[in-house]
Amino acid sequence: MSRLLRLLVVLGPLAVPSVALAQQDVGTYNRALSAFNEGKLDTAAPLFARLAEGEDADLKGKSEFYLAQTFAKKDLPVAAFISYAEIVNAGPRHPSYLKAIEGLVDMQQRLDEQNLIPSILNQAYTDEVRDQWVTLPKEVLARINYLVGTASQRRMRFEESRSLLEAVPADSRVYAKARYLLGTVLADPRFPGRPGEGETLDKEAIAAFQAVLHTKEPQVELPETRELALLALGRVHYRRGEYADAVKAYEGVPRYARFWDQALFENGFARFQNEDFGGALGSLQALHAPQFEGAFQPESWILKSTVYYYSCLYDEVKTTLAAFDERYGPMAKQLEPFTGEDVAPINAFNLVASENRRLPRAVYLWIRNNERIREVMRTLSRVDQEKRAISEGPWKGTPFAAQTVASLEDIRTTLLQVGGTLAKNRIKEAADNLRTFSDQAEIIRVQTALDEKDLFSEGVDQKALLSRQTLYRPKMPGAAWNYWRFQGEFWIDEIGYYQYTLKRGCPARQEK
Repeated sequence: MSRLLRLLVVLGPLAVPSVALAQQDVGTYNRALSAFNEGKLDTAAPLFARLAEGEDADLKGKSEFYLAQTFAKKDLPVAAFISYAEIVNAGPRHPSYLKAIEGLVDMQQRLDEQNLIPSILNQAYTDEVRDQWVTLPKEVLARINYLVGTASQRRMRFEESRSLLEAVPADSRVYAKARYLLGTVLADPRFPGRPGEGETLDKEAIAAFQAVLHTKEPQVELPETRELALLALGRVHYRRGEYADAVKAYEGVPRYARFWDQALFENGFARFQNEDFGGALGSLQALHAPQFEGAFQPESWILKSTVYYYSCLYDEVKTTLAAFDERYGPMAKQLEPFTGEDVAPINAFNLVASENRRLPRAVYLWIRNNERIREVMRTLSRVDQEKRAISEGPWKGTPFAAQTVASLEDIRTTLLQVGGTLAKNRIKEAADNLRTFSDQAEIIRVQTALDEKDLFSEGVDQKALLSRQTLYRPKMPGAAWNYWRFQGEFWIDEIGYYQYTLKRGCPARQEK
């Protein structure tokens, strides 16, 4: 036998299985695709997963996409998001690249996932692919611009965020959310061009918030977005010293809506700055009603004592500060063990995610009400739900189930890190706030004592001064309003409509 013949004998048998394997993969793909089209998803998914690990680039690309589609149809959106993300991360050469982007945006909407998917889209949205992305369906591109704009805003890339958010058209279902975020970006003190272009930027921000208020359904989360726009509008007017306009915006937030307590608090500041001391105390009276017992608003008591201080009502100042100390003093001590650098983020998240046993209730509720933490908790719950469905379902005990569960566990670990960082920062923010406002309370307390001493030294009889004054009923806003004197009971239909009338304990100063 010649050397060449011996070589053919050795090589020949190796080539035949390769052809057979390719034919077998095509057959497997056809079976998987038929099962997919017939709705037999439990059969299709493991077959697509096997082909996705193969070497045939064409079959591999198609199978990766159909695997993601199968997960989506089986109501496993997190598993689908993982598969779509792998295709997107592979880059524009993947045959299903643009379809995977559409799928990823769809899963973001189904999950309302605000942390991982926007970051993935942000990293993928490069100059290299922009010309391809503009061919996506109009609504998909609008959502991408909004999500990537959100990621840019968090990274303080404000001009980039502005450009993306302005590209969201008015007929998109995320238009209102994009306008709200655009206004927030433009009003941010760190936006390039301030303070020189501040007037123009403020007007554009106000116009963006007004656009939200005039947007009609269908929109994603329009009622809450309108509430946020009213709060943001109030903040812009407040910063500009337009306190009457700020009051109008804050009072536009519906009673008992999600952000009403925040509106009451900020309205108290706006009314105070507008020299409506009775109105400021009225907003705070509502905020301190039993219905808001779980609210974390330490600064509201500082504001209340400040209003009394400016009216020289020193007994009321001391009573208010005592109430602040009684309510928030113990909270500061409770938070001390959880604010050190050695506290692991996951431990911080577990404090917030589990049934509360260690954090002050008001702080616990305040942290859990943070939208990004709420989103992490929702997605984690969905991950655990999908892990159970895969581990206990038709794929139980298969390598495919083990691989899919492992991918879900990786996402779970990432989400815990994200949620832990957010929770740890939020706990520290609460502790810092308590420390700051405790210091402010002490300053007011000392200044009150000094002013009382000055009045005594000047021979001013403050009690006689106050006794000579008369309290009048507040002015009625209109003919449809009635006056009821508050007698210590909080009625649900009265909360939010309180108005104080105050005496003034400051002696008249003679002009020199």
